[in-house]
Amino acid sequence: MSAAKISFQPSTTDRFYTELKSKVNSYFSERRLSPHANFQMVLKTVLLFSLTFASYGLIIADFLPLWAMFLLCIVMGVGIAGLGFSVAHDSIHGAYSSNPKVNYLLGLTMNIIGGNRYVWSITHNVVHHTYTNIHEYDEDLELAPFIRLSKHKEHKAIHRYQHVLAFIAYSFATFFWVFFKDYKKVFQKDIGPYKNKKHPVSEMIMLFLFKAVYYSYTILIPWFVMSITWWQFLIGFFTVHVVAGIILGIIFQLAHTVEGTDHVKNDGEGVIEDSWAIHQMRTTSNFAMNNKIINWYVGGLNFQVEHHLFPRVCSIHYPAISKILQTTAAQYNVPYHYHENFSDAVRSHYRYLKHLGSNS
Repeated sequence: MSAAKISFQPSTTDRFYTELKSKVNSYFSERRLSPHANFQMVLKTVLLFSLTFASYGLIIADFLPLWAMFLLCIVMGVGIAGLGFSVAHDSIHGAYSSNPKVNYLLGLTMNIIGGNRYVWSITHNVVHHTYTNIHEYDEDLELAPFIRLSKHKEHKAIHRYQHVLAFIAYSFATFFWVFFKDYKKVFQKDIGPYKNKKHPVSEMIMLFLFKAVYYSYTILIPWFVMSITWWQFLIGFFTVHVVAGIILGIIFQLAHTVEGTDHVKNDGEGVIEDSWAIHQMRTTSNFAMNNKIINWYVGGLNFQVEHHLFPRVCSIHYPAISKILQTTAAQYNVPYHYHENFSDAVRSHYRYLKHLGSNS
């Protein structure tokens, strides 16, 4: 595997990040806290699994009226998105536990809800977190041909409608994920900057095995055990995916594709003018940091600045770390992007899409 050359300014010159890491380490050591999951995080994990699969169990039990099963499909979609945010995301980053085996097992939550732990670890953990908002490197910027998320991407006529099309695409995010995206990523020649990426046979087996498990419990079992028509099944199936997809799609976009965040391009020599940490600060944004419900549900994804600088710290600690980061950023005159609430962030993303769609 070879990677196109991209380099940041030496981190040894980054006094901001050095001091920040020291302060964060002191925060945990002085309070004798683990940077990994605590009781509240474990409780959230249990609740999200219960919410998701209790809903599923009640649906396939097939004793409730159709309207009740429809509502449970909505609840199941909410639960799936929550498992992705909190359990799968943290564990695949190695942040949930100090034990790699625990992280691996909980990381399989991604497989259980239809994705793939291995593919995500490459496209998100490695590519996105290293090359955040760098055109032709960051995989998260390549959502669809009709969506332009970087000013450096070629402008096409279809992009004039992307402020509408994007939200439709988000609704089908998990559907595309479980049926197409993972297969596409493991069979395509290049992933982000990596050329001719070779995948372990064991991971390919795991991908197909868990996809079969997912298709079995979401399609085959409901189809054979429930007394519903094909169109009623499709309504329920797509309801789960639309709910989970729109939640996941919007939340992840609010981190980097909003007004104020930087988008850069390889200048030909592969040198980024900032250190990696400063680059993360310039390209990442938070939202609704004081909203306890959002903080709990999205697993710290509204604290994306903290997550990008400390991806191996469990999201349950991000609100506390945020105060340290804001103070240190102000001290070094480093940007700290955020929106006060969720609606402000969504509106900013909408305006960003409209701006890139109407300007080449």
